[in-house]
Amino acid sequence: MADTNTDTPLEQQEPQHPHKPPPPQQRTTPRQQQRPPGGQQQQQRQVQAVQQNQPRWMDLTVLVPLYNEEESLRELYQQLRGTLSRMNMRYELLFVDDGSSDRSFQVLRDLKRHDNHLKIIRFRRNYGKSAALSVGFEKAQGNLLVTLDADLQDDPAEIPALKRKLDEGFDLVSGWKKVRHDPLTKTIPSRLFNTVTSLLTGIRIHDFNCGLKIYRRDVVKSIKVYGELHRYIPVLAGWEGFRIGELVVRHRPRKYGKTKFGVGRFWRGFLDLLTTIFTTRYFRRPLHLFGLWGLLAVLTGVVIDGWLVVEWYLGLTSLGNRPLFLGGILLVIVGIQFISIGLLGEMISKSQTAHEEYVIKDFIR
Repeated sequence: MADTNTDTPLEQQEPQHPHKPPPPQQRTTPRQQQRPPGGQQQQQRQVQAVQQNQPRWMDLTVLVPLYNEEESLRELYQQLRGTLSRMNMRYELLFVDDGSSDRSFQVLRDLKRHDNHLKIIRFRRNYGKSAALSVGFEKAQGNLLVTLDADLQDDPAEIPALKRKLDEGFDLVSGWKKVRHDPLTKTIPSRLFNTVTSLLTGIRIHDFNCGLKIYRRDVVKSIKVYGELHRYIPVLAGWEGFRIGELVVRHRPRKYGKTKFGVGRFWRGFLDLLTTIFTTRYFRRPLHLFGLWGLLAVLTGVVIDGWLVVEWYLGLTSLGNRPLFLGGILLVIVGIQFISIGLLGEMISKSQTAHEEYVIKDFIR
C-alpha cells in the first residue's frame, strides 16, 4: 500500500509557534525633547547677557575726583566706609583719577581688592575737575549723588545732614564752608568771587565752589559740565528749574600735600561766569544781549551828535574841531555792529530749534 504523505523540504516548512509574541515597537523620541533648538539656546544666552550688562541702581553714589592724593586716600576711604555703613543704603564709591602722576591709582587698586563697593576711573592725562565730574556723573548709578574732594578738607560725616536737607524738597544742596581753614590768598578772592556770582546769577548761596554737594539723579543727568564750569553747577541747575539749597558744613585744614589751584583760577572763573551767563540765558536769544548794548550805543551816539549839530546850527561851535562828534559817530557804528551780530545769532539759533532740549519734571498719562 502506497504512502500518500509526501515529504516537504525543510526550508519550506514554517515553524509553528502558537504563542508567538508580536514584534517589539521602536521608541521614537522627538528631537525637541532631546535638546532645545539652537535658536532658543542663543536667545537664552542673549537674555542672560543683557541682564548681566544692565546697571544695578544704587541708593547713593559718592563721587570723588582726585589728582595726586595718594597720602589721603586710605584715610578718606575709611571715613567714607564708616559714615555710609551707618546710613543703611545701597551705595557705591566712585573715584575718578584725573591722570595722577603719583601712586594714587595703585592705592585705589589695593583698596578695590577688599571692597566691591569701590569703582575706579582713570584718565590717561590730567583733564581737570570738570572733566572728572562729567564722566563721574555719566557713570554714576545712584539715585542720589554726593561729591567731595579727596584732600580730606571735606568731612564725609556731613553726608547724612546733607541728605536730610535734600529731603526737605531740594534737588541740589551745596555745602557752605562758613569757617574756612585756608590762607587769606584763597579766602578773600573766594568771597569776592561768590558775591559777584550771586549778584549776577540770582542764585542766593554763599559758596558756589564747595566740593561737598548732594544731588538728585535728575540734576546730574540734565546739566553739562565742561571746561571750568564745575564752579557753576548750582547756577546751571538753578537755571534749569531745580531747587537749590545750602547747608553749613565743617571745613578741615589740609592734612597732606598742597593745593592744586593757584590765584589764576579766579580770573578764569570770572571768564567762565560770562560763558555760563551767555550759554544759558542768551544762547537761544542772542539779540537780547547784543541788541541791548547796541541800542544803548546807538542812542548815546545819536544824542551826542544831535546836541553838537544843534550847537553848530546856532553858530555856537564848529564840528571840525570837536572830537566828541567823531566819538558819537563811532558809537553809532559800533551799536549797529552789535545789533547785526545779535541778528546773525538769532538766525543761527532759529536754524537749530529742532535740537532744543527741555528738562521735563513730570509726565502723567
